Amino acid sequence: MDHQGVNKYDLSKLCKQLGDEFGFAKKLNAQARQASSERAWSAIHRFYQNCKAGIKGKKGYPQFQKNNRSVEYKVTGWKLDPNTKKHITFTDKNHIGRVKLIGSRDIYFYSPDQIKRVRLVRRADGYYCQFCINVDASEKVEPTKQIIGLDVGLTDFYTDSNGHKEPNPRFFRQGEEELKRSHRRLSRKQKGSSNRKKARQRLAKKHLRISRQHNATR
Repeated sequence: MDHQGVNKYDLSKLCKQLGDEFGFAKKLNAQARQASSERAWSAIHRFYQNCKAGIKGKKGYPQFQKNNRSVEYKVTGWKLDPNTKKHITFTDKNHIGRVKLIGSRDIYFYSPDQIKRVRLVRRADGYYCQFCINVDASEKVEPTKQIIGLDVGLTDFYTDSNGHKEPNPRFFRQGEEELKRSHRRLSRKQKGSSNRKKARQRLAKKHLRISRQHNATR
């Protein structure tokens, strides 16, 4: 905002300066700070590209985050437990410590060298640990030499040329009344009270459930 011509390398240098200036930034792993600067630069670069393309409107101007709900580590700042195979330990100065992994997939199916990044994400229903793994995914698909037509509509999600119709799930419409009711209950609560905090948590879980339903149908 104040200096023109700043690039991603200047943003990376700023990470070290912020670590020396602020104690909460110093606690975070150095590579995690670098990953945060890369995410910030992707937003800035997207804004620059939209300006060059002459897109009308705000062009995706980068917004300041009030509450960041995720932190991304690269190859340092964490280690998997070699004994139980179900725990991960974060070794930076934030004192997160040893965390149990709950899930159906065994991360030790992959080599530790294949894990390039680990992201800790806070959602409305808890914390999630995401692993970015470098694998060669290839799928051999043979053409069926069949042609089918699809028509997307409002009454039905789609109708193909064979006459099959897939109903529109309308997840948001079904949950719209629940969202309105939850918003009204939240507005009645006193600001700063524990009941308002609980009502906001229930509202966040409803939004999360609807968004997951949308993602499942994509």
